[in-house]
Amino acid sequence: MRETILNKAMEMFLAYGFKSVTMDDIANELGISKKTIYQHFANKNDLVEASTDYLFQTVSCGIDNIREQGKNSIEEIFIIRSFMMQQLNNESASPFYQLQKFFPKIFSCLRAKQFEKMNGCMIENLAKGIEHGLYRPDIDINFISRMYFTGLTGIKDGDVFPTDQFNAYDLTQKFLEYHLRAIATQKGVKILEDLIKTP
Repeated sequence: MRETILNKAMEMFLAYGFKSVTMDDIANELGISKKTIYQHFANKNDLVEASTDYLFQTVSCGIDNIREQGKNSIEEIFIIRSFMMQQLNNESASPFYQLQKFFPKIFSCLRAKQFEKMNGCMIENLAKGIEHGLYRPDIDINFISRMYFTGLTGIKDGDVFPTDQFNAYDLTQKFLEYHLRAIATQKGVKILEDLIKTP
């Protein structure tokens, strides 16, 4: 039951926001009493924390599985992007803006874990890309990996990229193209352009 509650809570938090969804909303959706939820989670803060951790672990396992497929570095980034968008239901910035505003400690902890995971993955991706001649050998891996994280989190800023002007799916593709063109060799650019053309 705990996992069922976590799944439903995360689905609703991503759709409507961490502040907007109440314990009553989740109980009603599941057809259970609120008391049942409280048997597994002390309060809403506890549920939000558990839900974000559950999402992080799910996404992390999925990324690890993709990285084990042995794709080239550029294709790997695009596959991970598609997986992430699917997991987050093409979410806008709104749910995580609410998380940051109303649950700042949980948000900070999640962001730290996201950075550690993404930075580690990107460092390996960059090293592999250089080895295979897809990325320029003179790039600063530590700098580029941090810029990648900064860019991906930055495009979720609704003040800079309003959702009525920018679609989340298109925005991530535009960012990836911008990022990869800056570091790719001619060989890498050819792979990138082929991936962009593929619907």
